Amino acid sequence: MPGFVDTHVHIWTDNFAEYPLAEGFQAAEMTPREFTPDDLLRHTTPEGVAKVVLVQMSYYGLDNSYMLAAIRQRPEVFRGVAVVDWNSDSLEKDMLALAQQGVSGFRIFPQNVPAETCLDGEGLDRMFRFAAQENLVLCLLVNPEALPAVRRRCEAFPDTPVVIDHLARLGMAGPVTESGTQALCALARHPKVKVKVSAFYALGEKKPPHLDLAPLIRRVYESFGPKRLMWASDCPFQVQNETYADGLSLLRDRLDFLSAEDKEWILRRTAEETFFSLW
Repeated sequence: MPGFVDTHVHIWTDNFAEYPLAEGFQAAEMTPREFTPDDLLRHTTPEGVAKVVLVQMSYYGLDNSYMLAAIRQRPEVFRGVAVVDWNSDSLEKDMLALAQQGVSGFRIFPQNVPAETCLDGEGLDRMFRFAAQENLVLCLLVNPEALPAVRRRCEAFPDTPVVIDHLARLGMAGPVTESGTQALCALARHPKVKVKVSAFYALGEKKPPHLDLAPLIRRVYESFGPKRLMWASDCPFQVQNETYADGLSLLRDRLDFLSAEDKEWILRRTAEETFFSLW
């Protein structure tokens, strides 16, 4: 199998003069102090990961500059998922400008709003509509209780490519529930929806080898199929208490219901088609 693709990694630097933190963030909050592209590659390269999707780090707010600089330096390795102000009058212009710089997706992380209405609003309508027009991916970081809101969005905008981050964080705040699993799997009826099978360190028992997540992953695999699933580490948070290999080996080595072809899709081809095909 050619090199794997990690579809969810964050990077940042302690070079605050060139890349200042967004309002409300302090250097003391940054753990580790920095995680640069070189730091990242020291984890990925030994495990055969050849490409990485960088996800804008919250420390920088709407300023995607550090991520864009990394893409410019290694365009053969990196693509980006940016953050924009979806209530901006220049939303479509902003999205297009970023798409021309190696960004293939945009992160939506609703905060401080009720789960049932977390994806409502004219700005998000525009974002979903423009993403469909330009074949840009919307990556949704949501909890299980927000999945009905996701379903309504997908029904309203069936042509918008959507990726659900981290298995909708099932098992992050408590046991994996049947209702949450059903709600996630039900999204498979929408052909443009894909799922990141990722961030195992934060789900379920939260310790390697993460085999407790196998039943959930199997349900999602049976619903979506391998061509709509993709792996991610969520580095550097994933490597705080385990190795990078621990995050990869569950899918690569331990799940006997995955064929070699399944792994080819989940660990590489789905990600390449989703995030790297525009260039």
